[in-house]
Parts: sequence; structure tokens; C-alpha cells
Amino acid sequence: MSETLIRSRKAGKKSAVRKKNFWLDTMVLPGTIWLLLIRYLPMFGIVLAFKNYKAQRPNTFWNNILKSDWVGLKNFEFLKSPDTAVMIRNTLGYNILWILLGLVIAVAFAVMMSELTARFMAKTYQTLMFFPYFLSWVVASYFVLAFLDPTSGMIPALQKASGGQASNFYHETQWWPLILTLCSMWKNIGYSSVLYLAAITGIDTTQYEAAAVDGATKWQQVWHVTLPNIRAMIVILLIMNVGKIFNADFGLFYNVPQNSGSLYPVTQVVDTYVYRAYANTHNIGMSSAAGFLQSLVGLICIVAANAVVRKIDADSSLF
Repeated sequence: MSETLIRSRKAGKKSAVRKKNFWLDTMVLPGTIWLLLIRYLPMFGIVLAFKNYKAQRPNTFWNNILKSDWVGLKNFEFLKSPDTAVMIRNTLGYNILWILLGLVIAVAFAVMMSELTARFMAKTYQTLMFFPYFLSWVVASYFVLAFLDPTSGMIPALQKASGGQASNFYHETQWWPLILTLCSMWKNIGYSSVLYLAAITGIDTTQYEAAAVDGATKWQQVWHVTLPNIRAMIVILLIMNVGKIFNADFGLFYNVPQNSGSLYPVTQVVDTYVYRAYANTHNIGMSSAAGFLQSLVGLICIVAANAVVRKIDADSSLF
């Protein structure tokens, strides 16, 4: 009798667990469907990187893929272009600089905001810093134009008023590494700062109290308490950013310089080059090859960065 009762209780528990898991699965299902449709299903389009995509009859996407001719690595020949060295230099150079600057500045702002005692001011600063992240680069480009336009921009007007010669910023390349860097930091720092700030707020306050009792200054508390506790967050975001090192923000490099041909030596990146090449040639295969190459380089960079981190500190690695 007791064995029968035990079995019935176990069966009841299993039924309850299945029911609980079912409802949990239904909560995860929308995200899973989104991930499959938006992230994994398009991966079948990688085959376009190795085909000469042409419209066939009947003119359907899958029929066009199946009947288009294989061309091997021909679509990757855009790497032989004279502009390849420039676009790769710009893409890697800007990304490396922005990853390092973004890390230092975002952590610094997060630490400063965490030290604010006035709750209203802290929320105000967070909102003001986070707001640019939601603006499109089209809108931001007109903000920049209001400052730099050679005929009615604020800076050229000030140069004229002071008796100097107005600069034609959209034809002078020397200013744009700085301008693009300022624009990128202005738009993205707020988002990263909020992530680091969330990690800082999760630190046990008793650690700061113990450090203060031991006579630690604010700077020493930041160095020996705050930074070690958010190290995992710093490493994770760093690894994710390294994975995008061969990708460029198309809106920034295309819209903000107003697509000025004079600025190509400092604004031409992989994404803008592929877009302009596709606009001229309508070669879907080449644009697919560029996207595949960017994803492949990103994967290699993430795996390599994670391997380095795992050797130094296994607890901070992604996998």
C-alpha cells in the first residue's frame, strides 16, 4: 500500500513538473521562433556568396538560387580592388580605437554616476546620456551638418566672424577621424554606461563599507572593489565588441559625411564599399560574400578573444 502511494505521489510530482515546464516553454517559444526566423533561417542565404545570382523562370527566390550558376570564390574578388587596403584599414582602425575608448569612457561615466547621491540628478544624467542611442544616424547627420555646413554651419560662421577663412569640412579629410570618433562616442557611450552601471549597482555595499573602515579612499574603493566586481561584464562586452571588429556602422560612415566622395580615404569602410558597389553593379553575390566574410572574421575574433580570456581567467570567458 505504501509503495502504491509513493508511486502515485511521484507520478503527481512528475505531472506537475511537466505542466510547469510546458508553461515555461510557451514563454520561451516566441523568442525561439524569432531567433530561428531572423537569425538562423537567413543563414541558408550564404550560398549566394558562391553563386552568380540571376532571375530565372519562374521568378521565385528559391528557384533563382537553385538555378543560378556556381562561381566559387569569384564573388570575393572585390578584395582585389585598389580600395581594399583603405577600407580594411579604416574598418579595423576605427573599430580598435572605439573599442578601447568606449571601454574606458563608459566605465568612467558609470563609476561617476554610481557615486551621485542625488537620485534625481543620477536619473537625469542617465536619461540624457542614453537618449542619443535611440536617434538614427540620419537625424544625427543633420545635427552635424548644422555645425559643419560650409554656407550656414555654426563653426564656419564663427570662423568668418573671427576674420578667418571658413573650412569646407565636407572636402577636408583631416578632420573626419576626430569627427567620426566624437559622433560614435556621443551615440553609444550612454548605452554601454548603463550596462556597467547596472553591474555596479549589484555590488554588495558591505564591501565598500569594509574598505572605508580600512581607510580606503574613493579612488582606492573604485580600483579594489568596483573594477574587480564588474570585470566579468567588461570582459563579456569586450569580447562581443571584438566580434564586430570587421563590421562598420553603415549609417555613421554613409550619412554623417553626407556621402562626400572627397572623404572616401577616411570614411570608406567595408559596409559602405559593398553598398556603393552593389548600387553600381547590382551584384547580390558580392554583397553576400562581403557579409559572409564579415561574419567569418567576427566568429574567428570572438573565439580567439574568448580563448585568450579563458587562459587568463576562466570564470570571465563566454564559453
